Amino acid sequence: MALYSEKVMDHFRNPRNVGSIENADAIGEVGNAKCGDIMKIYLKIDNDIVSDVKFETFGCASAIASSSMETEMIKGKPLDEVLQLTNKSVTESLDGLPKHKIHCSVLAEEAIKAAVKNYHDKQKNNI
Repeated sequence: MALYSEKVMDHFRNPRNVGSIENADAIGEVGNAKCGDIMKIYLKIDNDIVSDVKFETFGCASAIASSSMETEMIKGKPLDEVLQLTNKSVTESLDGLPKHKIHCSVLAEEAIKAAVKNYHDKQKNNI
């Protein structure tokens, strides 16, 4: 059995939504000091819907694949639905991750939550 699923390898070799968004409405950045992975996600939000999403990830194949998959899962979705994204749903969408790489999908979930929190904090300060 291969260490990584075909979906993980596809999202690693052909990551979707890579890059940054100039004047992003929200940015979430998280990292794992133990493994060295760093994820940064950028959101463009219109009427509480994610209209665009990009990511920059420094890390292993699982980290890059998790970042890519999460962007696909949240694009076009309302923020309340985006907040329901879990590391388990990212892992399942990738057809699984090795046990010792699950922390990559956890980072993906944390990055989204950090970005949405950043968006809400900005909204509060603009009132």
